[in-house]
Amino acid sequence: MTTEEKMYWGLTARTYCTLIHISQLASIVIPGLGLILPIVMWIAHKDQNEDIDKHGKVTANWLISLVIYSIICGILLLIFIGAFGLMILGILNLIFAIIAALKANGGELWHYPLSIKFFKV
Repeated sequence: MTTEEKMYWGLTARTYCTLIHISQLASIVIPGLGLILPIVMWIAHKDQNEDIDKHGKVTANWLISLVIYSIICGILLLIFIGAFGLMILGILNLIFAIIAALKANGGELWHYPLSIKFFKV
């Protein structure tokens, strides 16, 4: 008896969830893509798999929070502390995306620290 696992863009659900988190780092190559790609990936399959929906929601919560924090740091550039804040946000985004991807690959859901809960998981 064989059980076929449903594929999403040619990937298993676990791998797809991992890629949702890692796709945030696409902004390193093309600015802004790291904000768009995870949201598109989530919306494309959120109704087909509960895990994809959960991982997409925690990622979207973090990305929206990151944009808000970046705007605040952008305003704070006027008093020079904003540059330090933007550096910290960049480092946190990298670290958080890697941790979330590793957890997703292990089948766990990791909530990003400092993220505002816009979508309930």
